[in-house]
Parts: sequence; structure tokens; C-alpha cells
Amino acid sequence: MEDNQGTYFGLPEKVAFCQRCVMSNQRPCSYPEFKHTKDRKTPTLHIDEEGICDACHYAEKKENIDWDAREKELEQILDKFRRDDGYYDCVCPGSGGKDSVRAAHVLKYKYGMHPLTVTWPPILYTDYGYKNFKNWIEIGGFDNITFKPNGKVHRLLTKLSIENLLHPFQTFILGQKNLAPKIAMQYKIPLIIYGENEAEYGNPIGDNESSLRDKSYYTMKNLDELYLGGVSIRELKEKYGLSLNDISAYLPPDYRELESARIEVRYLGYYLKWTPQESYYYAVENTAFEARPFRTAGTYSKYNSIDDKIDDLHYYTTFVKFGIGRATYDASQEIRNKHLTREEGVALVKKFDGEFPDKYFKEIMDYLEMKLEHFHELCDSFRSPHLWTKSAGKWKLKHPVWEK
Repeated sequence: MEDNQGTYFGLPEKVAFCQRCVMSNQRPCSYPEFKHTKDRKTPTLHIDEEGICDACHYAEKKENIDWDAREKELEQILDKFRRDDGYYDCVCPGSGGKDSVRAAHVLKYKYGMHPLTVTWPPILYTDYGYKNFKNWIEIGGFDNITFKPNGKVHRLLTKLSIENLLHPFQTFILGQKNLAPKIAMQYKIPLIIYGENEAEYGNPIGDNESSLRDKSYYTMKNLDELYLGGVSIRELKEKYGLSLNDISAYLPPDYRELESARIEVRYLGYYLKWTPQESYYYAVENTAFEARPFRTAGTYSKYNSIDDKIDDLHYYTTFVKFGIGRATYDASQEIRNKHLTREEGVALVKKFDGEFPDKYFKEIMDYLEMKLEHFHELCDSFRSPHLWTKSAGKWKLKHPVWEK
């Protein structure tokens, strides 16, 4: 962590909330990946002078998009790649969640594409998440490649990510991000298609010009400059005895090979009006997708990001580091889609944000061979002074949305 005028991670010192949704300017637009937190400033959600965030501006823009024209544009792109020789013509990454289900199903059954689905599996599958994954492949009718990383290495890197970055999901995010281009290159498939458009969340990617020839997918030439779990590649090899083969699954493909492959990436959410609720209903209807049988800790919903037991803990750590919990993410999205008012969103955030995810916590700590008390101590050490204060032995946000 880096203490910069009372802030960690290079976050904005002044906390500001979007006046349309409930998201703050503390929200990272991308998580620290190959650099240690000390070495980089976290890019965060932009809120303009009128108090409106980029994600809300994009939601407003969606209302004025000619979706028929966008779909025709999509059809022209797919026509360019569609094959009739029995081979795959696109890679569709996912783990059987509502968005990957909808994306693969629409591509195959509406547009006549032949997707190869690829999966970097959750760290610890939930029972219902694994059932949804199987239904995606079996009921939906898709070929699938699942890459299961070395369990010993995966456990170590996940533990290091928590200890050094308080980021339980780094190993999953890196694996998920880098698997698709590697599979596409290996199988010589020139098109990768995701579901949601990242612009939905205010991230500066996801438009029709998206391409894997973006620098974020390049392997840096000097591996010693890269970090995994907050630890340099050199230290992983020298101190922890890992080989380059052990960690290669988490790294991007070689940039020269990627350039020559000329793989394109598209987001269906750019061409089709995409909302979480519609994706959920679509998945239920077409692959018997099942929501969680209970409310997700930290929020009010039951069907968002439910396949990994560590998912709940990940959102708790975002609450610790950025003052933004799972209810804030869910409510902000539903406000933008006009399914909630801001007042309702504020009330839901006040009620659920930061709720500790007890259900799988001990199982996760046992898996990581980490003491429960150690995790809580780590959380305390990652609370930025500009966000948190401690009173009567309890941590309290200095700037909650319901007081703004």
C-alpha cells in the first residue's frame, strides 16, 4: 500500500458520488494486475463537473442508440467470420453465468455462428454455479474447453494476492482474461466475443474498435518487471520455487504471436441492448439457469456472480479498500437501467453494503491455509485513512453515500 496524503492506492483524496447512481469516484476502472500496488496509481471512475459518472453517461447514450442499425453492423461482422466447413468461427469465454450463457446462445441459435466456449473455472465452485455451468454446455449445446490451472500454484498465488493486495480475485481475473486469446491462437480462431460491454461500468474499453492488439494484452519484454500476487516473477521463482511454466497460465500471450494472429474482440453489449435482468431471464428460459437459493451477502440480489465461493469475499475486500461494496455495484447498475430510483439504491446500499460473507469464509480460509484472524488483520491494514475511521472498536466509513 502507498500512503499518499492519507490515501492508499493513489485514490482521489476527495470522495465524490455520482448524482444519478450511487457509485463513487473511488471505484477502480481496472484492478492492479502485473504491477505491485506501490508502483502504480489506480485509475478510477470519472465523475464530471455536473456530478455524473461515465457509466451513467453511457447509460444515457444507450437510450439514443439506433439498436437496429447496431445489430445490422453486428450481422455484417459475423458474416465476415462465419464458417460452413464444420470448424469454429468464434471463441466465447465464460463460466456459465447469465451473460456468457446469453452470449453463446444468441451467437449460435440466432446468428448461426459456431462458438467454442472456453472456461477458466472459478477458484471454488458453488454447487449451483457448477450446475449452471453444466446446463450451459449440456442443455445449451456447446463444445467447451476448460483450463484447470495447477492447484498448488493457484492456491499460493491467490493467497499471495490477498496478503499483498487484498485481492482474492486476481488469479481468476488474470486467467479469465488471458485464456481466451491463447485458445483462439491455438485453434486459429480470429474472433473473440464477450457479452457485456465494459463501458457499462465506466471502464474505458468495450466499443466497436476493441481489439486484442491493445497494449494491456501484451507480455512485457522484461519478465522481472511483472508481478503476480504482488510478488515479482523473479521472487516467485527464487523464493517460492516456481518455474515459468507454473505461472505462464496467468500471463498474456507473446505479443509478437498475438500481432501476427490478428485476433479481433467484440462485445455483444455494444451491438445489442444488454441488461442483467434480461440476460438472467434469457438464461433461465434457454439453459435452466438457477439463481442462488439465498440472498447474496453484501447485496440484495441472487443471480449476479454466483458461481465462485470467493466472489462474495472479493466484493467485501472492495468495500474495505475502496468503500464500495456489492450492493453499490448492483444498485448502480439497476439505477442506470431504470429498475431502481437513486433513493431506493441509497437505502439498499445503507442496508447491505459491507455485510461480511460468513457462509463460505471458513472453507476459503481452510483452502488457502490462512488463519481467520490473519485475514481480518489484513483487512484492517488495507483501510485507507481517507475512507475509514475507527470508533469504539468498530470501523466506520467517513463518507457514506446516505450522508451525501
